[in-house]
Amino acid sequence: MKPMSGTERQQYDILPGKQYPGGATLVPGGVNFSIFSHHATSVELLLFADADSPLPFQIIPLEPRFHRTFFFWHVLVKDLPVGTHYAWRIDGPGDVEHTGYRFNRNKVLLDPWARAVSDKLWNHSHACGEDDNTTTSMRAIVVDNRYDWEGDQPLAVRPEETIIYEMHVGGFTRHPSSGVTHPGTFRGVIEKIPYLKELGITHVELLPVMAFDEQDVPAGVAALGLKNFWGYSTHSFYSPHPGYCISPDDGSHVREFRDMVKALHRAGIGVILDVVFNHTAEGGADGPTINFKGIGNEAFYHLDPEDRSRYRDFTGCGNTVNCNHPLVARFIVDCLEYWAREMHVDGFRFDLASVLSRGEDGNPLYHAPVLWNIEFSEALIDKRIIAEAWDAAGLYQVGDFPGYRWAEWNGRYRDVIRRFVRGDQGLVEEVASRISGSSDLYQPRDRLPANSINYVTCHDGFTLLDQVSYEHKRNEANGEDNRDGCNNNLSWNCGIEGPTDDEAIAGLRRRQTRNFMAILYLSQGVPMMLAGDELLRTQHGNNNVYCQDNELGWFDWGLIETHGDMLRFTREMIAFRKRHPALMQARFLTGSNREGQILADITWHGRHLHRPQWGDPSSQILAFTLAELEPGEGHLHVMMNMGKDEVRLQLPLIPERHWFRAIDTAEPPPRDILTLPEQRPVMEHSYPVQGHSIAVFESR
Repeated sequence: MKPMSGTERQQYDILPGKQYPGGATLVPGGVNFSIFSHHATSVELLLFADADSPLPFQIIPLEPRFHRTFFFWHVLVKDLPVGTHYAWRIDGPGDVEHTGYRFNRNKVLLDPWARAVSDKLWNHSHACGEDDNTTTSMRAIVVDNRYDWEGDQPLAVRPEETIIYEMHVGGFTRHPSSGVTHPGTFRGVIEKIPYLKELGITHVELLPVMAFDEQDVPAGVAALGLKNFWGYSTHSFYSPHPGYCISPDDGSHVREFRDMVKALHRAGIGVILDVVFNHTAEGGADGPTINFKGIGNEAFYHLDPEDRSRYRDFTGCGNTVNCNHPLVARFIVDCLEYWAREMHVDGFRFDLASVLSRGEDGNPLYHAPVLWNIEFSEALIDKRIIAEAWDAAGLYQVGDFPGYRWAEWNGRYRDVIRRFVRGDQGLVEEVASRISGSSDLYQPRDRLPANSINYVTCHDGFTLLDQVSYEHKRNEANGEDNRDGCNNNLSWNCGIEGPTDDEAIAGLRRRQTRNFMAILYLSQGVPMMLAGDELLRTQHGNNNVYCQDNELGWFDWGLIETHGDMLRFTREMIAFRKRHPALMQARFLTGSNREGQILADITWHGRHLHRPQWGDPSSQILAFTLAELEPGEGHLHVMMNMGKDEVRLQLPLIPERHWFRAIDTAEPPPRDILTLPEQRPVMEHSYPVQGHSIAVFESR
């Protein structure tokens, strides 16, 4: 007997259904579907047999009398099996210039609450314009949400003890050298957990894993065969990205993501998601219609009040989500709570988070409802919430982001440390503020050192090796004539642009990378490092590999052999930080003595003890003594010389204690960082600190 085609499958009976919850939900007797659309006049549910079915096997028109409650449209499909693919058609009034409505019944729409989506037939260009795109649309998948977490619980890591590793799920294991069974997937990450655990980090921060449009790149970029690699083009905020799944066509997204989270938790590693609620993959007026444009364009996006066919763009990506519209704010908070409760993630980093502070008129609000609802959500109360506290329209809120619990990517830390290490003069006073937790930014509003996420490099910009090898970006491979990416990298090539056979320059570059890594882990606040920096991964001067799903953007595991010395240095720096609670203070340092201490909690020095060179326009030397926080920990003394020449600096005298050299970034590996058994006491009262180097001592 001939098997049934997609359009010949059985037709399922329906009931009115319920408005909550949104999306497709298994209920006794079938699947309940619900979607919001305030101004829709016609709604149809389309059911597809498989991911590659070009046409629906059943179309279910929703009758407003039975299937609409306020602005939610709903239906219960009896006995519908898990794994069914589905989508929506919605029609409504026009006059986009005055109303902002963009209804188009020719467009097949994704469910905003979809727990799993398929993009197997997706064609980005077919979703643009007015024509029908049924045969090339994305579809949602009915999934069974049941899962055995096997007792998995949130990790109990104090904020100040957090060490973040920013990584890309696909790029982490897609290189042939990874040796994993399923490269570029959530499962591939599981296979590399031993590496992460040995490195010593406490949390991975994953570049976007919510389903995104890989085809969302400029035409010139697409013509080169490149695609959206980083994932800052979200369309389905509840669904893990199908490209990171082994079996996305059968709706395995939820299970595979949970397997990864559970495995990471078992290894003591938390999961922070980089989330993109500031814009969506639908772009501007010429962009595709995927979901929100065809459901509630006038509510979900910031529109030009003079002409509502135009999008206000505070993101540089064509559109801006209207985050503080009541419905949109509720959608965002519900989504975050879903990932926290149902997917067990440990926190969120919000891309261009200042957009979330903008009211419906586009102006910033300190009491932005969505931000405070996130801060006060019971489901999120123990989760990390981290803001990239700026947007593309000039709103910069580092140190002043709304709320109290929000941590911030500290762009001011990044910038001044880059300048200091490259040798800029007269910065030591600000460097001291950043190293000690940026109290000038956070203490006045009763925040803590852990509100500062300290970093030198991240996905956006040069890698650590490129930071010391290039002064100019090399983004020609992106197909945008080198116009993309940041022009102000605050970098120094150490004398020659790009690769070199000059061993003196190569050695200086390696020393500089150790300087950056040492400062990062000697600073109060929360350190974040970019995956691959511990292996001196290069992008050959490309500071914007958003479209490079190839060896330029991948983690090269062969570098473990090539740059194992840097890997060792990074591991030992993390271990050094962990054994010194004084480097992970919960409260700001005061410069005064704690009870029972003979030393102030921190004492600053310059070329001479107790004489920091505040205000000296030529200063390149900063030193400090950090008193132990716990008995037996040992005091620390740190000397930083970012000038060219060697300087002999004094060591403070502490009764009944000796200083042991732990770190000297000018020493060749493995003497650049010493474990406790390898350390020897320093018998002199001073130490020669080489140019462009850092020396650190422990007292015992």
